[in-house]
Amino acid sequence: MSILMDHTTRVVVQGITGREGQFHTRTMLAAGTKIVAGVTPGKGGQTCANVPVFESVALAKAVTDANASCIFVPPAGAADAIMEAASAGISLIVCITEGIPVIDMTRALLVVREHHARLIGPNCPGLCTPGYGKIGIIPYHIFMPGPVGFISRSGTLTYELIALLTQAGIGQSTCIGIGGDPIIGSTFIDYLQLFEADADTKAVVMCGEIGGSDEEDAAEYIKTMHKPVVAFISGRTAPAGKRMGHAGAIISGKTGTAQGKVAALQAARVPIAETIFDIPTLLKEVL
Repeated sequence: MSILMDHTTRVVVQGITGREGQFHTRTMLAAGTKIVAGVTPGKGGQTCANVPVFESVALAKAVTDANASCIFVPPAGAADAIMEAASAGISLIVCITEGIPVIDMTRALLVVREHHARLIGPNCPGLCTPGYGKIGIIPYHIFMPGPVGFISRSGTLTYELIALLTQAGIGQSTCIGIGGDPIIGSTFIDYLQLFEADADTKAVVMCGEIGGSDEEDAAEYIKTMHKPVVAFISGRTAPAGKRMGHAGAIISGKTGTAQGKVAALQAARVPIAETIFDIPTLLKEVL
């Protein structure tokens, strides 16, 4: 059992003929991901990395029965790409693109919800399920199958922490980078609910950062969970009002501080790592 991705996942890559699309299509194929189609308007009928290219997602889905999408479309067109995938009946949409205008994402999210699709991102590294492959840009070779679910707002911290877990002999069930923009498709709670219901996941690592209230909201849900959660919050030394990396990683007034997030998680009895190097030790204590 796995969440979001398994042997039935069939991926269409939107923007497959661009530099990033081509490169990461090859790394996804090398990881074992079933990529059945690509989409680039004006280049239908071509092939890229031995994958057929179509004019639209609707046509790609009709021909290949794709049910997931990975988007490598520049910011100006990425929201339209999200809406195209949702409207075509794609159930899982992973948007890697960073810098999509907030007003565009507001419209796109309404379409995603209208069609009951799940959106990961934007501004995310995607997801990986060891043994099935990956959708996105996460390096696959750092993973090993195991019982720990992983959710993070930070892409680079995802890579560092997964590598630490693997080095410590702690395998992963599924890893998700949820995205660092102010408006994203799914929250920590959405994924925690999936991990709580997944028989193969025995514990969860949640890597948060300053900005927004997603971690505080997640802390309230964690109080109802039966599975243990271990957390790390980055950006503890960030000054108020200064954006740190992600567009969503900014402290506004009294909300979004690392201290507030840590306090909320501690109230939910979640072990908090002082540094990422403490995560494997904390996990071994709860597993």
